[in-house]
Amino acid sequence: MGRYVLKRIIYMLIVIWAIATITFFLMHAIPGDPFSSDRGTPPEVLENLRAKYGLDKPLIQQYGRFLKNLLHGDLGLSLKYKTRTVNKMLSDGLPASAKIGVISMALGVFAGVTLGVIAALNNKGFFDYFVIILVVIGISVPSFVFASLYQYFFAVKWEILPVAGWEGPSYMVLPIISLATGYIASYARYMKTSMIEVMGSDYVVTAKSKGLSHFTVIVKHVIRNASVPIITFFGPTLAGAVVGSFVIESIFAVPGIGKYFVDSVQQYDYTMILGTTLFTSIVVVVGYFISDMLYGVVDPRIRIDK
Repeated sequence: MGRYVLKRIIYMLIVIWAIATITFFLMHAIPGDPFSSDRGTPPEVLENLRAKYGLDKPLIQQYGRFLKNLLHGDLGLSLKYKTRTVNKMLSDGLPASAKIGVISMALGVFAGVTLGVIAALNNKGFFDYFVIILVVIGISVPSFVFASLYQYFFAVKWEILPVAGWEGPSYMVLPIISLATGYIASYARYMKTSMIEVMGSDYVVTAKSKGLSHFTVIVKHVIRNASVPIITFFGPTLAGAVVGSFVIESIFAVPGIGKYFVDSVQQYDYTMILGTTLFTSIVVVVGYFISDMLYGVVDPRIRIDK
């Protein structure tokens, strides 16, 4: 087990290095630089700015400097927010993004799996069709549409919750529900499909023939084994939850990472692009690593051997 974990960690580091390298060279392949859009700035000032941030050096030297700083955990200064470091901006935005993201993910997984289980147990019944309608709506309609609807009804019309802002727990409710809606629909769909497939398996029929109660068969055999495919989606879901959603954060004025992520691309902020991309890739690979570890916990048949 320890050998497998060590091997996976090495693979994760290689993947993160590859993503950082590809992002670095693709980013510099785009025409222009962070200061080319500063109209009216004298050429001498632009040259001094490029020299200050090392953009006048050959690309391979810039890459070597980037890797050296990365090994020390230094992502550098933002090229647009010149008095702030990328580390500081990520640390400032992470709590808000992670808070609404993780809570919405937990709510989405719990509610989605519950609906999926109930729908599978009532296959082709009224509740099953009801869940199908919810799933189709939840997957088809973008999250920003739900966010606008929630704002209109809960904040404007009924005045139960605040429209936007980040001043207390009540301001988190609408962003969390908006993000959780898509998670609920997705997990309900996958759980129902997986459960129906498992319920037709030979070992489930055998368990019933041995006289086990319906509850025991469902909990110990069906739900547990049906959860294995669900774990596959844990990695990307975790990444999206932690990094946040730019659209939702913009609609509800949440001071999270999402805004920095998009702004950095629009403004050619090289260091911020690299920082947010690296952070996202780390969360994704860690999420997939956790998924692999959970496989063996959920399904005892899955074991790591030599």
